Amino acid sequence: MIRFLSRRFIRDHDNVTDPAVRRAYGVLCGCVGIGLNLLLFAAKLLAGLLSGSIAIMADAANNLSDAGSSLVTLLGFKLAAQAPDRGHPFGHGRMEYVSGLVVSMVIVLMGVELARDSVGQILHPEPVDFTPLAGMILLASIGVKLYMARYNRTVGRRIQSAAMAATAADSLSDCLATTAVLLGSLAGRLWGVPIDGWCGGAVALFILWSGINAARETINPLLGQPPSPEFVEQVRSLVLSYPEITGIHDLIVHDYGPGRRIISLHAEVPANGDIMALHDVVDAAERRLNDEMGCLATIHMDPVVNDDGLTAETRVRVASIVRLIDPGISIHDFRMIPGPLQTKVIFDAEIPYQCSLSDQEIRQRIQQGVQALDGNYSAVVEVEKGYV
Repeated sequence: MIRFLSRRFIRDHDNVTDPAVRRAYGVLCGCVGIGLNLLLFAAKLLAGLLSGSIAIMADAANNLSDAGSSLVTLLGFKLAAQAPDRGHPFGHGRMEYVSGLVVSMVIVLMGVELARDSVGQILHPEPVDFTPLAGMILLASIGVKLYMARYNRTVGRRIQSAAMAATAADSLSDCLATTAVLLGSLAGRLWGVPIDGWCGGAVALFILWSGINAARETINPLLGQPPSPEFVEQVRSLVLSYPEITGIHDLIVHDYGPGRRIISLHAEVPANGDIMALHDVVDAAERRLNDEMGCLATIHMDPVVNDDGLTAETRVRVASIVRLIDPGISIHDFRMIPGPLQTKVIFDAEIPYQCSLSDQEIRQRIQQGVQALDGNYSAVVEVEKGYV
């Protein structure tokens, strides 16, 4: 259904990198979610009233809250689409993450409520009145929720939406909750075994786990997380497609919501090149990053001596020393300054976060290794952590 509706109502529906298309998908899925949840609420409310089942009535109320969650997702996409203003010069894209966080908190609250009710049912079991009509409604509800979880997860991955991923987790949790109600009702009806409380407790634990995971998926981009390896490689390939640029480092990505990235990086260029021509190359790379990847880019030129055999040879030797300390360490901004007594070797060392050594220990080991090289060298090392 979502595929049919997207083809009918979303112009250029395959271009999911377009912010307008992303917003249209979010609005479409939010509206469908509201409609389906309201239908489930009405059907379960009817079944609960006819059977007198408190569990089914509670499940109906849960579907009503899910309609509210879909409304939150819909509003999140709407607010995220607002244009930048004086108070928010980078736009409102992170509202999509905020709406996903709200939905995940609703999931956690649902898990806590279900756990509390389950404990009460375990301690004070009550007979469940179950009818065939109620069973058919619950089975239909499980099928609808599985479908909602599937389309929210599929579309969420396609447009890279944390809010829709949280909504998919919410739908899957609801499916399990309804399954617990169905199993508990059947057990009470057929065998007189009051296991609905235990089923509810198991489902409550899964719902809490799903809610916490969904919250983490939305909190991480709000706090600031590294870009995906695929995105980094795409940036690297684009910039290095210019022969004048021999390397890049210090890539920093600021994410202000899907499709709203601001990046900066250092591009290594020949120190003996024409500065005006190199500046034109860097400008061209910045424009392509904006046009092809939707990134507002700032590129800093780092002049690198690449026609000096001694500098190139020494850099290779220093890089070998650094890799012996930790294979994950990389060096950049390498340059040499000859002096009357010794030659200074100046460079930056980028340290992986999982390295067990302190910055001071790494600096000392590098300096000792460089001093041991033939040629009377001393090292001036700036130790830093990477952002990707």
